[in-house]
Amino acid sequence: MDLFEYQARDLFAKHDVPVLAGEVIETPEAARGVAERLGGRAVVKAQVKTGGRGKAGGVKLAGDPAEAVEKAGQILGMDIKGHTVHKVMLAATADIAEEYYVSFLLDRTNRTFLAMASVEGGVEIEEVAATKPEALAKIPVDAIEGVTEAKAREIAEAAKFPAELIDQVAHVLVKLWDVFVREDALLVEVNPLVKTAEGKVIALDGKVSLDANAAFRQPEHEALEDKAAANPLEAAAKAKGLNYVKLDGQVGIIGNGAGLVMSTLDVVAYAGEKHSDVKPANFLDIGGGASAEVMANGLEIILGDPDVKSVFVNVFGGITACDAVANGIVQALELLKSKGEDVSKPLVVRLDGNNAELGRKILNDADHPLVQQVDTMDGAADKAAELAAN
Repeated sequence: MDLFEYQARDLFAKHDVPVLAGEVIETPEAARGVAERLGGRAVVKAQVKTGGRGKAGGVKLAGDPAEAVEKAGQILGMDIKGHTVHKVMLAATADIAEEYYVSFLLDRTNRTFLAMASVEGGVEIEEVAATKPEALAKIPVDAIEGVTEAKAREIAEAAKFPAELIDQVAHVLVKLWDVFVREDALLVEVNPLVKTAEGKVIALDGKVSLDANAAFRQPEHEALEDKAAANPLEAAAKAKGLNYVKLDGQVGIIGNGAGLVMSTLDVVAYAGEKHSDVKPANFLDIGGGASAEVMANGLEIILGDPDVKSVFVNVFGGITACDAVANGIVQALELLKSKGEDVSKPLVVRLDGNNAELGRKILNDADHPLVQQVDTMDGAADKAAELAAN
């Protein structure tokens, strides 16, 4: 889950990372009171989850409260790279002498955590990494050791921070590591980290991405979700406890196990190349307990997607046997019908593994007009793609 800048700033303040005062607003007139509390002058910054705000005109300096109202009115409602600005943050101004860059992230390739730092911040760090790789220090961080004061100094010195700032930068790095670990983040980035004219080091702009898999131990993170921008199908699936991701396709996918579902996406995409280039419409893993209720919830979400033209239910019986899954499918269709749901899209079912023969017999005996069985995964994917195309 990516955060807005103001949310990142609030997390930084919570963990004692030095930041400037700031408040977020949703109407132009609200900027007046905030600017007054900030001393009159303020930076008005669009709150969107994309870069390039400054170049797009989404960051403006206001010299007084009246001008803050004017600037906020200009920015609210703007479109920045396809993102509409619904909120702006007013932040205190700072006399900036130098701009730097620091971040912590999960390095999946090398299976470690990584610290990155550069004294050339304030610009697109990707450009610095590409054109001047020597200007970007990359220091692996041991998950057990973490970022101690000594490690933080190592990072600051590797990035060639001025000697007189090493202590301050190291302090900021230790606090940012606290944010990274305690908030279960995948990325914590500050660009720019600035030195003011008074010689103070401050995190001026932050970017934070949180690990959604850690939501069970971070209940406070639910309040940080941008529910207005959430896909309604994904929101409904989450409310039902389903592991669902909406995709841009026409074949609805239900499977038990993340690995099987990922493989199903691949075979459907491959089969779809022969049938008007249809594609998977979603990722949906119902897990090991494919009860009638779970199956009904999954079908309800998928059938509620207007893009879906057919559904592929791909199950490998393990702990949950195929006969239980088959009963779940039959009962789910009956349950949806009793609730008045429109069950009119064809279902292709492939059962394999524990009690597969019994599961197939249950579906055959039910003889539901929308259900077709195919024995192989490739064959079922092809049939689902064909039905979606037609």
